[in-house]
Amino acid sequence: MDKTQSVDIGSALAPYLAPLDAALREAVQTSSPAVAELYGMLHYHLGWVDRSLAPIAGRTGKRLRPAFCLLACDAAGGDWRQALLAAVSLELTHNFSLIHDDIEDGDRERHGRATLCTVWGQAQAINAGDALFVLARQGLGRLADCGVPTDVTLRVLQSYDAACLAITEGQFLDMQFEERLDVTEAEYLRMVGGKTAALLAASTQMGALVAEAEAALVERLARFGRLVGLAFQMTDDILGIWGDAGRTGKPAANDIRRRKKSLPVAFALETARGAAAERLRAIFATPQVSEDDVAAVLTILDDLGARDHTERLADDYLQQALAELAPVAGTHAGMILAALTRSLAQREH
Repeated sequence: MDKTQSVDIGSALAPYLAPLDAALREAVQTSSPAVAELYGMLHYHLGWVDRSLAPIAGRTGKRLRPAFCLLACDAAGGDWRQALLAAVSLELTHNFSLIHDDIEDGDRERHGRATLCTVWGQAQAINAGDALFVLARQGLGRLADCGVPTDVTLRVLQSYDAACLAITEGQFLDMQFEERLDVTEAEYLRMVGGKTAALLAASTQMGALVAEAEAALVERLARFGRLVGLAFQMTDDILGIWGDAGRTGKPAANDIRRRKKSLPVAFALETARGAAAERLRAIFATPQVSEDDVAAVLTILDDLGARDHTERLADDYLQQALAELAPVAGTHAGMILAALTRSLAQREH
């Protein structure tokens, strides 16, 4: 049996995530009463408080990016505790992008509760997202406090900045695609390569850099993160159309209502012919998608095998990602990375 199949991911991650969570909370604090509500908004988005800013034991997200950073550092032979500030910065950056995503997409709910922009308004939500971004970058500037050499800190910052720019480019393409009916699979891959995969690639790359791993291993772990990001987004695309609303926290087929050019839709737009192609294009050209339209799109996607195609492609990227772990496959952290990667393909939310 593959040893990674028997890894208890929750127990294996606990030693990494407990200090991560403590460092994360420390990073998002203020001693100034004047801006306490701003930080309360950040705590709300992170799942620590309710809308009245009272503490809760709520859902706090997967913490996938910081986990990948810490595990990559450990697998590459480094002291993963030196990468804690980098991991915190990655989680804050991811959440910064989610806040802005909700504003740009007009989403009123995330994880089954009101989005920050729904509760406090778009203007304050933009400002709160910006605050998270600055807090994230400030954390990277303090890597020296954890014993990370100055030249390594610079390379980590370069990796981080490149990923942030790629995220904005991917988000630009994603929003642009909503107004187009000719999005190809190749264009989709470029978009998710920035919007989703770039930060995961930076996560594993930054972890390997903090470990001061050899350049070849840094590159392999960065490729691993990118490939996982592509597979992760494709699985997300499946959930965005066929996912259980009770598990995803969003309405069923929500991506169709939002006219998102996710992979199943891009595949269908490229391959549909005749009446099916005309109906599909007509539906995605309308400003308001009806429930009848949603049902029609679901039928067309099923007829074309769009879900099967997306699942096959996601699995292909997943297997490529696991192959990149070969140099660290025998390490404890490497086995956790492999097990965590496999679990992403089976998730339901």
